[in-house]
Amino acid sequence: MAILEQVLAAEWLLVLGLAAIYAANQTHKYHRLRHFKGPFGTGWSEIPHIRAILSHKSHLWYKNVTDRYGKIARIGPNDLLTSSPEVLSHMSAVRSPYTRTSWYNRASRVEPGRDHIFSQCDEDKHTKRRQQMAAGYSGKENTDLEPTIDIYVSQLLALIKRKYLSNAKEARAMDLAKKIQYLTLDVIAHVGFGQAFGNLARDEDVDGYIRCSEQGIGLLAFVCAIGFLPFLQWAPIARLIGPKETDKEGHGKMMVTARRLIDDRIEKGEMDRRSDMLAAFMRHGLTREDLFTESFLQIIAGSDTTATAIRGTMLYVLSNPRVYNKLREEIDDAVAEGRVGDGIVSDAQAKEMPYLQAVLREGFRIHPPVTDIAPKKVPPGGDTVIVDGESVILPGNANIGYSVFGLNHDTSIFGPDADQFRPERWLINNAEDEKRVAEMRKTTELIFGYGKYQCLGKNIAWMEYSKVIFELLRHFDWATAKPETPWKEMNYIGIFVHEEQWVIITER
Repeated sequence: MAILEQVLAAEWLLVLGLAAIYAANQTHKYHRLRHFKGPFGTGWSEIPHIRAILSHKSHLWYKNVTDRYGKIARIGPNDLLTSSPEVLSHMSAVRSPYTRTSWYNRASRVEPGRDHIFSQCDEDKHTKRRQQMAAGYSGKENTDLEPTIDIYVSQLLALIKRKYLSNAKEARAMDLAKKIQYLTLDVIAHVGFGQAFGNLARDEDVDGYIRCSEQGIGLLAFVCAIGFLPFLQWAPIARLIGPKETDKEGHGKMMVTARRLIDDRIEKGEMDRRSDMLAAFMRHGLTREDLFTESFLQIIAGSDTTATAIRGTMLYVLSNPRVYNKLREEIDDAVAEGRVGDGIVSDAQAKEMPYLQAVLREGFRIHPPVTDIAPKKVPPGGDTVIVDGESVILPGNANIGYSVFGLNHDTSIFGPDADQFRPERWLINNAEDEKRVAEMRKTTELIFGYGKYQCLGKNIAWMEYSKVIFELLRHFDWATAKPETPWKEMNYIGIFVHEEQWVIITER
């Protein structure tokens, strides 16, 4: 009996000791960031942040946090959030000592233990990989880029004309969200692998890629929110429950297709004869496995974000008759005056249309296509940053992320009507406008990242975005089919999923 009592006493001492260690650790974390305000409970617990992620509206929570508590606010015991463009640029500068946080970036790994350019947290390896891949995203080594985009924009227009035109006798509602996803997935698959998946040609989600991708990102958001990611990234578990190349559909089937396309091109010796992304990657030193990992990432990341930009801008244009008519007038004038021919508008031609560019930039700002906070780790020795002219000390090893909606709705940068869709704010009429627009543009460019973390696919996305908006407005008249619920929107740790964006389309 005495021995049992001693064992029980020892267990209680152990429990109390562990509780004391935990409490001391939490108290230490709380005091390190005590000077930063935030929602109730964020100084002691991750629960408020977890709830925000699981709400699928985290972008709005982040905006509310920085609007209410300042340009650097607290969202967890060791986590900060900023809407300061100066701080964001400082953290991502080429020689910045800030580093990526593994809990967030490594969540995007395609295969357990294998990093791609987004999941790579080793700064030297990340820099080398960017240098190897940059040429593949440029027009110099990837001369097929613009013609490839034109092919699939033409396919989208043909699909609408063939199946989804309405008239006075019959209305045929089309889910724009789904068709735009078909387009962007086909484009990035062709750009990344040299062959599209055929979504537009078949007017369906071929092999369930999109459906499985949405399910996968939903699961990813959940495990990231509750902190299970390290467990699921453990190779035995990842191989057990993750996508496998024996799967009949989804990411597993996509992986099989990707490997087949890459292997086929390598075995046929086509890399030296082609001028596209894969060929450029291989010329700059990527191995067969590297090609697979990086190209697969581009398919997942590149299609979702570009689709969101197009959907969001179309929604806002369709909801604003003044903007709709003014944009249509500029497009019609460009065609009538011969500045744009019968084919798909070129990237160069689109850039010469001021109101189109204003609409694109305003759509990109009012509803950013990606809102991942992409946290960075403060250098171990801490750092001092300047926010609104005042010095702010950041403790070493704290995480600090990006409030995308907060920054892009900042009234001090975009004006008192920053929450409203008004493309005219981007038009330049005098020197004062030029300075103001330059600041706005610099701010919205941060959506693509900055410095050593800037998105390599930025130019591809913008080219596709420009062409699609122009051609959809050139060829068709549009109306929202269900104005009371224009779409269903969910945000999974920064990536948007849209469904049921029903529209009525008539030919002009």
